[in-house]
Amino acid sequence: MKYIGAHVSAAGGVENAPVRAHEIGATGFALFTKNQRQWKSKPLTEENITLFKERCSEYGYTMDAIIPHDSYLINLGHPEKPKLQKSRDAFLVEMQRCEELGIKLLNFHPGSHLNKITEKDCLARNAESINIALDQTEYVKAAIENTAGQGTNMGFRFEHLAEMIEQVDQKDRVGVCIDTAHAFAGGYDISTAEGFEDTIQQFSDIVGLKYLLAMHLNDSKKACGTQVDRHDSLGDGHIGWTPFELIMKDERFDGIPLILETPNPDRWPEEIAKLKELAV
Repeated sequence: MKYIGAHVSAAGGVENAPVRAHEIGATGFALFTKNQRQWKSKPLTEENITLFKERCSEYGYTMDAIIPHDSYLINLGHPEKPKLQKSRDAFLVEMQRCEELGIKLLNFHPGSHLNKITEKDCLARNAESINIALDQTEYVKAAIENTAGQGTNMGFRFEHLAEMIEQVDQKDRVGVCIDTAHAFAGGYDISTAEGFEDTIQQFSDIVGLKYLLAMHLNDSKKACGTQVDRHDSLGDGHIGWTPFELIMKDERFDGIPLILETPNPDRWPEEIAKLKELAV
């Protein structure tokens, strides 16, 4: 089964996210479990947790279909120790909130080196940060999102992802969320059937398909290899519909969240409906 959805708002409480996902026809969804622009948020209440689980059950969302995103403030590869610790503390809270809600995955961007440490050291700090969080949680998996390579962001090459995973101790609790727009901007031309298949083969060879935990389905406003992160609605950008049709028809992408982060929420029902049609 394809878990197709979007990153919906959790305004007013995480328990509202399943309702909003249902309203757009989604069979899966993403959310923030706290304010993504703030370091700290109020703890989840028993009511938040109970209602979230009840509504997921009511609308048919299994925990395999849900993937929260952590705060944009977090940099798990930060070169400065006090700021690295602040990020690690915040990341642990994000992981713990997932487990309070019964959620099995947490999506996050690998950290940036800020031109203050080497790429290799930054990747090692990311892996160490993941290890620290996994050691203090029970089952939630860390899903590393590939980046577009903007600025000093790591993770835009599959080799970066593989190097981080190699250094994670609990390999059954780490994996990757492939963002199509990020992959394209990072230099992987998935706009053709041949290019898409080549990219997936590279991922399989370098990282391993067993580590694919989720995907973000986004078109790109910027051309391939520009390393600029600008999402577009499906079919409107430089990528086009080809890879999304291939994803929908490929059993390798069954059973994982396939999440829109396209820029126009008003079009999400239409985009989700078309993806569903392609999956038939």
